[in-house]
Amino acid sequence: MKIIKYITNNNKKNDKRTRPISYGMKAKKSLGQNFLKSISALNKIVETGEISAENVILEIGPGKGALTKQLLATSCQLIAIEKDRNLYELLKSKFEKEVSSGQLKLVNEDILDFNIESYKLKGISYKLIANIPYNITGAILKKFLTEKNQPQLMVLMVQKEIAERIIARDGKESILSISVKAYGDPKMIMKVPARYFSPSPKVDSAIISIKNISRKIFTSPQPSPYKGEGEKIDEKLFWKIVHAGFAHKRKKLSSNLKKYIGKASVDLLENKRAEELTLKDWIDLVKMVQ
Repeated sequence: MKIIKYITNNNKKNDKRTRPISYGMKAKKSLGQNFLKSISALNKIVETGEISAENVILEIGPGKGALTKQLLATSCQLIAIEKDRNLYELLKSKFEKEVSSGQLKLVNEDILDFNIESYKLKGISYKLIANIPYNITGAILKKFLTEKNQPQLMVLMVQKEIAERIIARDGKESILSISVKAYGDPKMIMKVPARYFSPSPKVDSAIISIKNISRKIFTSPQPSPYKGEGEKIDEKLFWKIVHAGFAHKRKKLSSNLKKYIGKASVDLLENKRAEELTLKDWIDLVKMVQ
């Protein structure tokens, strides 16, 4: 999509006529740019974020500023990370007042290189609210859910298929769903049709929230029916076993995990596959072997 500005054309006989000047700012596929244009979807994102003037919000990929505008209207403190230099310059101009007042901090950087401790987010509570580039959804989730200073809440626009995998509505877990549920409580908020974007992507989208984000299963004692209570879960061992369990989807867990756990533990798995285990099942499994 092009950004158009009209100026007076003095070379024409009628100097009141105008002509469009294009800045050539089309959405870049390489950056996963699809700009949300639905007011109802934008409002739902902000509503789900439960934002107040005391909140610090981190926005990823603000694009042309549609969500940015709605977030600023809540009087929150906003840090917006935009990788595209042209869009960064557009945002600086569009929100000059908010930047000057200090309400909005614009950062021209790749979110995957962004250092939370370099800005206002060091040691403070913040919320991550964004229409994120779909081609780096997994990397963004991993970065912020495993950060030392995790966000207290995430409200994200993601590909609908990814949202359904995270929620695991079909009862089948995946390494993605377990990776999210280990750190927070995901919820489907709203499905968003492709036509609500410009340009329209080839897939539909969905708004999800992730609440109660923490490392509590790794820092607090977790009860187990197999091995006493009051024992913490080793985070590295947990992910080692989960990744091994999902390594070969067609194989049963007893085959995938034989290398990592003892025969007694393998026997307890019976004929189950990785997708059949809940987060609690994985916690119990790790407690049996650590």
